[in-house]
Amino acid sequence: MEFTGLKEKTLVIIKPDAIQRGLVGTITQRFENKGLKLAGMKMMRLGDEILKEHYAHIADKPFFPGVSSFMQSTPVLVMCWEGLDVVETVRRITGITKAREAEAGSIRGDFAMSVACNVIHASDSVDTAKSEVSRFFADEDIHDYDKTEYMHVYIEEERE
Repeated sequence: MEFTGLKEKTLVIIKPDAIQRGLVGTITQRFENKGLKLAGMKMMRLGDEILKEHYAHIADKPFFPGVSSFMQSTPVLVMCWEGLDVVETVRRITGITKAREAEAGSIRGDFAMSVACNVIHASDSVDTAKSEVSRFFADEDIHDYDKTEYMHVYIEEERE
């Protein structure tokens, strides 16, 4: 999988609280309105193993069982988005993890109040995105297609 230029990819997970609140379309629309390309999407239930791998940085913390339980409370929507500097762009649209402190206008700033129930996960770096996209998607689940809108989103030099 390519992760450079317009082919840079990032992982987004719409979490159970957003699923329950009916925010899937609203959240997805933020990325579409920005001009990003949806390259893969699936709804899935997360099991213990994938959660331990995905949250390895907190798996030994006393609060991890609560995070795991929350993330397993409903299916989640897992998406791969593509675009120039998409990791950084999606992080700005998403807002900081501490939702109460997230800037108004960001997804978390507009729709969340909690650190855990913060409606969305987004990869925090290109290296993390490579690992996360591969964790949730097989190569054949990432779709390459021409996005005709790109000619209105990026100047020619950025599209090359």
